[in-house]
Amino acid sequence: MTEPVVFKRSIAIAMLTMMRAIAPAIVAIGMLVGVSVFYGIPFGSHFMMLAVLVAILAPLIVRLPPVTSTQLVSRQGPTAAGLLFRWVVLLFMLLFIGYLTKFSADFSRRVIITWFLVTPVPLILLSLGLNEVMRRVMFAPSNARSAVFAGYNDVSFALADRLRKNPELCVSVDGFFDDRSAERLGLASEQNLLGGLPDLGPYVKEHGVEVIFVALPMRHVQRVLDLLEDLRDTTASIYYVPDVFVFDLIQSRTGEILGMPVVAMCETPFFGYRGVVKRMMDLGIASLALLVLLPLLLLVALLVKFTSPGPVIFKQRRYGLDGQEIYVYKFRTMTVTEDSGPIRQATVNDSRVTSLGRVLRRYSIDELPQLFNVLEGTMSLVGPRPHAIAHNEEYRKVIKGYMVRHKVLPGMTGLAQVSGCRGETRTVEDMQARIEYDLDYLRRWSPKLDLKIILKTALLLVNDRKAY
Repeated sequence: MTEPVVFKRSIAIAMLTMMRAIAPAIVAIGMLVGVSVFYGIPFGSHFMMLAVLVAILAPLIVRLPPVTSTQLVSRQGPTAAGLLFRWVVLLFMLLFIGYLTKFSADFSRRVIITWFLVTPVPLILLSLGLNEVMRRVMFAPSNARSAVFAGYNDVSFALADRLRKNPELCVSVDGFFDDRSAERLGLASEQNLLGGLPDLGPYVKEHGVEVIFVALPMRHVQRVLDLLEDLRDTTASIYYVPDVFVFDLIQSRTGEILGMPVVAMCETPFFGYRGVVKRMMDLGIASLALLVLLPLLLLVALLVKFTSPGPVIFKQRRYGLDGQEIYVYKFRTMTVTEDSGPIRQATVNDSRVTSLGRVLRRYSIDELPQLFNVLEGTMSLVGPRPHAIAHNEEYRKVIKGYMVRHKVLPGMTGLAQVSGCRGETRTVEDMQARIEYDLDYLRRWSPKLDLKIILKTALLLVNDRKAY
């Protein structure tokens, strides 16, 4: 349902689609001709060869993305930025080809530079204009498909409500079919009960319904099968809407494995290219941070060494990705190095903390060696904070979903820490609040969220009363 919303094809749609495909090449070639005329440079054979290259490459590189309902209702900023980026890529490809063929010397630098700078403006304006025309044509009422729901429950109501509030999806909801009465279901006036489930097939045939959403509970498998059998004599599109939202979903998505449909109910957010993006961010930022902070790290190491007995680096076992044990590095800030048995969390005015340790903990300087954890791949810059193994074993038994936080690398900082859940967890409720933020991070992860958390962490270091 997130693919192109137009199901009733028309000549206007076909023409607009073709225009969107060739618009970048037309604009680029037209601007090249215009700039050469403006400077009085003859449009000779070398410019003709450049125009041919643009005609071939522009539709492939500076192409507009396929039209989907989501793109047409979203802000135009990403579309403009994407076009600008693709235009730069096209120019670099043309320069590379010119370098290889030795033709680049034949062109006027003024013409090429001006062409490169001015072309994006009409290119973006025309593309956004075509998108707007396409949106108006595709969202026309004549393109809307009528839909009904088999089964009334929280899931079917929520989906119907979203379809009503988002007309750009071009789905018009007629009503619901359920074996229970409207009084028993508590339906409002706008939630039209059209009949029982046996009435669905005849209604679809009589009224030409185009889409059927089957929203019966998963436990009623036989009823779903019987209903699908009754609907085989119709041409309606049928979607099953599983009641999976009774579960706490993490990165839920649909897909297939060798042609078999599957629904991901609990998955890491770092699948596919997302994992690559996350790792590249970690390596880039951690490497830069280590380069800048190296003098500070060396100074702190010397101060720890000469101000109290014990190792400079305190290594403690924690749970990492998939619950595997890892060693987390910190500058030692206490007179003890607990790593087994019952572990007492640091408290305000804790007698175990050294004088230097109080300063290091106050500004989280003791955590900086974890940048090496990030480089070796056992931690990330942002993620759920790793807890001592003893605490993991304690809380996994009493907090639902506790171990799900280990589906990603633990982080030097996390959403919980910048949301106020930092420091000692005195009660199970304190830890529960922290876990809820950790799971929310898994659900909502994006590079932008990571950068936002890093920025908030930097601001917190200046005035964080929970650091002790």
